[in-house]
Amino acid sequence: MSHSNEKSSQSALTLAALGVVFGDIGTSPLYALKEAFTQQHHPLAATPDNVYGILSLIVWTLLIVVTLKYVVFVLRADNHGEGGVVALMARVLGHAGESRPRKRMTVIVLGLAGAALFYGDGVITPAISVLSAVEGLEIATPAATRFVVPITLAILVGLFLVQKHGTAKVGGVFGPVVAIWFGVLALVGLYNIMHHPEVLFALSPHHAVRFFMEHGSIAFLALGAVFLTVTGAEALYADMGHFGARPIRLAWTFVVLPGLLLNYFGQGALLISSPDAVRNPFFLAVPGWGVYPMVALATAASVIASQALISGVYSVTRELIQLGFCPRISIQHTSGAQMGQIYVPFMNWTLLLLVVLVVLGFRSSSNLAAAYGIAVSMTMVITSVLAFSLVRRDWKWPTWVAVLVWGPLLTIETAFLLANGTKILDGGWFPLLFGGFLFMLLSTWRRGRELLAERSEGEGIPLAPFIEGLVADPGLARVPSEAVFLSPRGNAVPRALLHNLKHNMVMHETTVFASVIFLPQPRVQPAQRVLVERIAGGCWRVRLFFGFMEDPDVPAALEWCAEQDLALDPMRVSYFLSRETLLPTPGEGMALWRERVFEFMFRNATSAAAFFKLPPNRVVELGSQIAI
Repeated sequence: MSHSNEKSSQSALTLAALGVVFGDIGTSPLYALKEAFTQQHHPLAATPDNVYGILSLIVWTLLIVVTLKYVVFVLRADNHGEGGVVALMARVLGHAGESRPRKRMTVIVLGLAGAALFYGDGVITPAISVLSAVEGLEIATPAATRFVVPITLAILVGLFLVQKHGTAKVGGVFGPVVAIWFGVLALVGLYNIMHHPEVLFALSPHHAVRFFMEHGSIAFLALGAVFLTVTGAEALYADMGHFGARPIRLAWTFVVLPGLLLNYFGQGALLISSPDAVRNPFFLAVPGWGVYPMVALATAASVIASQALISGVYSVTRELIQLGFCPRISIQHTSGAQMGQIYVPFMNWTLLLLVVLVVLGFRSSSNLAAAYGIAVSMTMVITSVLAFSLVRRDWKWPTWVAVLVWGPLLTIETAFLLANGTKILDGGWFPLLFGGFLFMLLSTWRRGRELLAERSEGEGIPLAPFIEGLVADPGLARVPSEAVFLSPRGNAVPRALLHNLKHNMVMHETTVFASVIFLPQPRVQPAQRVLVERIAGGCWRVRLFFGFMEDPDVPAALEWCAEQDLALDPMRVSYFLSRETLLPTPGEGMALWRERVFEFMFRNATSAAAFFKLPPNRVVELGSQIAI
């Protein structure tokens, strides 16, 4: 019975993974093969030999980049079950050691760059997926051309407007819809392959080799379009924490890969018989009666793909905040049962604004294809570099084995990156500019926090001797209540305490100095949540530990202190916080413009009281000024 339940659970997870993980890569057939032949900077005739060559490149790209790299290797590089470039960065950082600052800095730079580029992907994917689906209306009736952009914008605006309600209910239909999508992809592909079964000869890699030998530089440039078939592969790794590696592997091997290959071969068979179909081989491969239903299904699949990217942006944002790379911003939970279902209002409206601007600026999937790919290929290269470091250290691979495996993978991905780099002037500048701006913000925040910690550490007073001297003072009044002073530095006297002593000249009978520590792992077991240390005279030092996938609920965490002889009454506790005002100073720490950027981000961050879920009516904030 248990074996039957386990199989049922695996099937349910595999179906759910279809909807969340594979929406992006599953909508690539809408535009990928078309772009291989229609991009202006590498004109390519849709001759049988060229079709065989492109199809062969697509097949082996899917097998090597997705199946070998991600499904076989990278899905094993989890961080306590979580995946993605930020989780991978956290895992490598966890073993880098403070004694190796150069390696730590390299890992941080790579991780932040990967996260920044992922945000660029989160802007372009909804735009290109929905645009390419709605463009199918042009095949049904050319008169629909002028309605493509308005319909696309209406769908995208609606998608972002419903985010605040959560995706729990809609998510229940994601898996079945995407399963139908891949089934239809396979059927349409088979329908066209039956007319030209010889197209299956493109499975042989010699067609790809011959294509390169005959076309040289044009073949290299065409790699930028071929790469569009694997955009979304990073989602296999990023979303593994929701489903586990096995359901993702099963879905890819038995549903997604066969569906994609059959559809690409079906489009290729159509091009062999009708080269004019290159203007939109995906929708022209569908029988005339099925175009409108296919547009509806493609639109649904593209919305699901967009939803997966939007949810991914929310998750990455929370991870960056917990790891100290991003300012605190409001995060709302949309499900009481699923802790991963969150809504980040600031990111939602920022993404909507950018997606609308991208659609209005590029206006077609072909124009957007030039912008798509470079950010994803750079993220893939970063993942490979971090994974290379991990397999040598954690998996104990000999260096020569690691080089033998990851060297060719990095070479292939670098070739894709260089091919996409030729499209910078055609639109590739957008994700680079956007990613560069975000990287500047993230790195500025990280450096600013380091400077702030150094300044506070230099001016800090050691906590234990100060408290021991304080409680020994018979003239100090002690009030019969409980106080929790939150401070990021557990060994220094909080500024809030000094201000309270200066102005109120009292100390609480039970005084707790709490510091919140985020560990480079997704979650912390409840039994390891707190570490309590008695200082003197009713004063305690408490460390609260959270993972980067958790929401820091300080009052709830403090309840665990009772197991270590510190019982706090929630109705008697007052929380004291320091609210710093930063003063950018020329010649101090960073360039003045970066200090001003950091000060702006610091000032507009969500308050610590809200972020740590402190009861508003029990919070006391005491201000101070710090020059940076």
